[in-house]
Amino acid sequence: MFLRTLTSRAAMRLAALVLAAAAATLACLAAPARAQPVAAPQAAASAAEPARRPQQVEITGGRETDTDQRRQSTAAKIVIGREEIERFGDATLGEVLRRLPGVTTPGGPGRGGAPRMRGLGGGFTQLLIDGQRLPPGFSLETLTPEQVERIEILRAPTAETGARAIAGTINIVTREGYRRRHNDWRFGVGIENGEPGAGSFWTHNDSSGDLTYTLSAGLNVRRRADESHSDTWVTDVASGALVEQRHTDSDTHSRHLGLNVNARLQWRLGEDGDNLVLMPGFFSSRNRSRGEFETLEALRRPQTPEFAHHGSSRGQSSFFGPRLMLQWRRRLGDWRLEGGGQLGASRSSNENDRVELRADDSLLRTRDDRTDARERRISLNLKGRRLLGAEGAEHSLVTGAELELARREDSRVTLDNGRPTLDEFGDSFQSSTRRVAVFAQDEWSLGRQWAFHFGLRGEGITTIGDDGLGQRPSHRSSVWTPLLHLLWKPDPARRDQVRLSLTRSWRSPEIGSLIGRPSVSTLYDPARGSNTETSPDAAGNPFLRPELATGVDLAFERYLPGGGLLSANLFARRISDLMRSRVELEPQVAWSLFPRWVRRTRNIGGASTRGLELEAKFRLDQWITDAPAVEVRANLAFYRSQVDEVPGPDNRLDQQSRATANLGADYRFRGLPLTVGGNVNWVPSTVTRLAADQYSTAGTKRQWDAFMLWAFSPSVGVRLLANNLLPRDTVNTSLNDSISLSGTGLDRTRFSSSSPSWVNWQLRWELKL
Repeated sequence: MFLRTLTSRAAMRLAALVLAAAAATLACLAAPARAQPVAAPQAAASAAEPARRPQQVEITGGRETDTDQRRQSTAAKIVIGREEIERFGDATLGEVLRRLPGVTTPGGPGRGGAPRMRGLGGGFTQLLIDGQRLPPGFSLETLTPEQVERIEILRAPTAETGARAIAGTINIVTREGYRRRHNDWRFGVGIENGEPGAGSFWTHNDSSGDLTYTLSAGLNVRRRADESHSDTWVTDVASGALVEQRHTDSDTHSRHLGLNVNARLQWRLGEDGDNLVLMPGFFSSRNRSRGEFETLEALRRPQTPEFAHHGSSRGQSSFFGPRLMLQWRRRLGDWRLEGGGQLGASRSSNENDRVELRADDSLLRTRDDRTDARERRISLNLKGRRLLGAEGAEHSLVTGAELELARREDSRVTLDNGRPTLDEFGDSFQSSTRRVAVFAQDEWSLGRQWAFHFGLRGEGITTIGDDGLGQRPSHRSSVWTPLLHLLWKPDPARRDQVRLSLTRSWRSPEIGSLIGRPSVSTLYDPARGSNTETSPDAAGNPFLRPELATGVDLAFERYLPGGGLLSANLFARRISDLMRSRVELEPQVAWSLFPRWVRRTRNIGGASTRGLELEAKFRLDQWITDAPAVEVRANLAFYRSQVDEVPGPDNRLDQQSRATANLGADYRFRGLPLTVGGNVNWVPSTVTRLAADQYSTAGTKRQWDAFMLWAFSPSVGVRLLANNLLPRDTVNTSLNDSISLSGTGLDRTRFSSSSPSWVNWQLRWELKL
């Protein structure tokens, strides 16, 4: 109780601090720039410096900083470079992404998941690696921070990066080659809830003549012990009487092995910047798990199917994904041409066995499920860039085309009590997709104050599937998306900027939601009768249409000396043809002679979302005289949304959180080779009304992280990390009204689940050889 009170107070203080930073952001944007007593003499000295010390010119020729790239981009873009990625020494990329502005990850602390922007899940966020979409089955959790050069976050889409990004785009750029030689090796061990883990990461960079190359590899092994508890209550709506109650405890032990190997080989082909880049690599992972569960039924109606008293499960999964990327750049007259492509393949498999027993250990039911998916993908792209216009009003014109072909083969065998289910649909399915895109954009610099970014992108996707009954239904969707970005500098001598974006974006249906083999409820045999709304079957919907979104983004930015910044961003999206998973009673289905409740993804109408995102990065002594040089990073965001077809309140978009916040700081001691830092991540409890009679609640997430780095020398260091300090349970609940089993009234089913979490300790050795 004391720890929970402590964390609650800390969260309030976090919110207060971030709100204060937000107020400072808005105040500074409105107020004139504050004079810096030391900056003026330094500026005067720097003006005269080149005449006396010409050797200083060599320093200014280095790479642009992350802040400079963000400031100079016409479209709103956040760039996270190596310094920020390495700051905490995280073991997985998911831990880095969780702290970035406007990014959240599902699951409990340390359990990660696909990152989401602006609280929106389910494909609203476009995820890229080196500008290419992630292959199905690939998880960013398998990519190590050591293999990443930078992370780019685009809050609004551009014609060049793609418009399938209603919430935004996260582009992971792998390590780039540069001519300086380095050889880094890191090794770490960790422990969580008594289970060990270890990881080793190696990066090597060198050059030979016109060849510059980077090699990287990462290996991680970990074990986990998890537990969960759930309660189910069913009441009669008319009388309020409790008719069913059960409690389930589950324990799961899992093992993970992951291996990533990447290379970047870059050949210089002349003095005009022409080059050829070859990037081979592969990702591989294997997971094994075993679990046990026990269910205690305090109350059950006779017509309800029998639940298992206890049982066990076994599972294993694997993923292997090789890829080969080719990039070619050449200057041809006034044009800079870029072309390339990617060959990729992936194979994922899953095996799950479940045994359910009665209280007397007699067998109730078994389920064996085997799935295997193989995909081959090829993509080609060609892009041309040219500078137009006179000095002071230059145009950067970009045009291009993309082609992507993919073929997927799925097989699934499901045995219930040793007998195959839905064998009339067969065990193998095939699907293919063809995507064609053309785009053009123009970045127009109109003097020192104005910059415009116009773009138009046309994209079409054709999907051909297999319904398992001898039919090959096809689905086609195409969208034209106009895009406009504006950058205004009220006073070029100062460092304030205003951004405005008017965009159109979209979200295409996933193959699995269009066409797929049905999955039936284990409690209700389709050969014997109907099922219930709370135990539905699942199937695809070949008539899905893509979602379209019209959006506006307005941002205010102030860039501070020393790489700091203050920003405030407002956004709004209006979505049509919203896709949402819905359960409906279907009188006729292909797999049963009886009416069945079926969950399908359906277009349900319109929706809207809006939000405010605040960010601050600065050094504390820039604001408080004689304060220590503490690097402070804070971000706070508020989100709201409404789904038209669902009555309010709380009729928000599925899985969107109400808010998210991060507050982090680190400090390097003077006179000591010691750096310490910490971060707290907070996502408040959120209630979502999914339908008129259906609610879900996601509990509050609060995670405290800290690190300490002792540098014995510039090439040797030891880092201690503690993730999820002050751990707390993850709690989720749902409520659903449905037609009772007797068909004469309504049942109200309330479900609650909780999972404890633990501190994750890691000790890492960092060597630069």
